[in-house]
Amino acid sequence: MVSAVTNAAELAANTYVVVGASPQQEALVRAQIQIIQPAIFPLRIIFVPHWKYIDTARIFRLHVPTGYTSAIFTHLPSRTVFVDKDYESDCRLGDSLAHELGHMATNSTKEEDAERVAREYRNRLKGAHEGSILRPSRCIGLSLH
Repeated sequence: MVSAVTNAAELAANTYVVVGASPQQEALVRAQIQIIQPAIFPLRIIFVPHWKYIDTARIFRLHVPTGYTSAIFTHLPSRTVFVDKDYESDCRLGDSLAHELGHMATNSTKEEDAERVAREYRNRLKGAHEGSILRPSRCIGLSLH
């Protein structure tokens, strides 16, 4: 009985929804998160059109540090990751997702804190099988950082 309760609690903690993604994008995100096994899971991953992404970033007053670009960001209080649908994400989504999950793991908006954790998460992705869904054929030759 204790293990059933524990499994239910773990399942509830690791449950998240993916909204607005194509079936391929959702499968990719779920496979990557399964491999990354983050310390803190998001509650939602929302793919939005570019105009909506820009508007959402403005509403949340997203600050992008010099030298960074933003095609994916996390709203920490709601544990929601927003992804710009126009972002050519299939090849680089794992890198970006690892970074955003790093923000959640550290509960910090600081880029260096997120990157510290993201390095470990990216190493987990590097170990994934080359021919799997994690590396679409058009991405072969690109490396995960």
